[in-house]
Amino acid sequence: MDDAELTKLTTIPMTSKNARMLERTARRRLRRDGAAFVAGLGIGLAPRHRSLPAGSEASEAFDDLLDRLVRLLAVTRGPGHVDELLRLLAASRPDDSEHDRYVASLLASCQRPADLAAVYEEKAVASDELRACLLHELVLRGVPVAELPGIAAWATSPHWRDHPLAALPLVPTEPERDPDLPAYSVDGSSCGFPYPDPDDRYPAPRLDAAPVAAVETTTAATARAMASAVANWAEHPEEPEGRVEARTFAFAEPLEPGAVPGALLALGLDCLTDLGELPEPGRRTAFGVVPVEAAEVWQFLFAASSTGGAYDSACYGAYGRLHARRSLAALAGAPPDAPPSEVEARVRECTWYRFGADTPWFHRVVWDLGVLAVTQDRRRLAVLAATTTD
Repeated sequence: MDDAELTKLTTIPMTSKNARMLERTARRRLRRDGAAFVAGLGIGLAPRHRSLPAGSEASEAFDDLLDRLVRLLAVTRGPGHVDELLRLLAASRPDDSEHDRYVASLLASCQRPADLAAVYEEKAVASDELRACLLHELVLRGVPVAELPGIAAWATSPHWRDHPLAALPLVPTEPERDPDLPAYSVDGSSCGFPYPDPDDRYPAPRLDAAPVAAVETTTAATARAMASAVANWAEHPEEPEGRVEARTFAFAEPLEPGAVPGALLALGLDCLTDLGELPEPGRRTAFGVVPVEAAEVWQFLFAASSTGGAYDSACYGAYGRLHARRSLAALAGAPPDAPPSEVEARVRECTWYRFGADTPWFHRVVWDLGVLAVTQDRRRLAVLAATTTD
């Protein structure tokens, strides 16, 4: 296609209808002419897009079209697709770190690792944010990034050591072995929700153990760290119904496993207020505490951060991994600056539980989370609860 033809397409009045027409044209021309046409179309449109008032109908049509062109190149394999995508990003979404997280998830899900080495070439116009996020999206998918030429050199270089993601190990740790990751296509995506069914009813817990004296030890820093994975549920401006409770307690005597449910009820947690009368042991109840593996807790935390809550507050895989790790480490009592080996040891030593409760605090829809950790000496209990709704 010559420049005149491309210019004609990039000067069409922008409406939702014309945006859909241009997308259909891009899909056809990708198969016939390759990725350069799709990138050229987006690059030609970008200057007009920047000149439009934000929030106008034309601007929103441009936003949607440019996102679809990015997605088309990112999810479709073919010669030059990754290189042309980088050209398009440089022209249409420069210095957009949140968009880089999204693109990294698309690329890691859909492109071959060998083809993604183009992102790390010295000549590539790619941000360090995109590179860092893509690196850990690949790690989550079990790709041995330290063994891939082109990627390994960047991953092990010291120049990005101050980036938040640089502290994450380049191989998945034990709780991270089976992450629930999204699948993408040109037209959509899908991802599972690992949270327990809010309508689950648990066997009534034993509550006859003698209460163990506890003192709250929550600090603001520890609460923030524990809540890292669910911060977007409570802080996203479109999720006013989001609530988070993160607290720690010290016990005068070791807390035996059978005493955990009763101890939890005695701590004065906001999320368990107005629980109501509990049935006798052996009957079903809307409150329960269930022992789980650390990996299951990590799944909850990772999903909460990476996929977000009821609205578009997703952090995607790389930052989802970072936030889940921070939450898990703080729940386990690891110091904030603990190396990965110490965090893993603390996590292994803890006994982990999930809990659910039918109280006014929880919204009782998809996004309800309740987890707790008891340390090896059984004298520290950390609890994290979160809920949001649409």
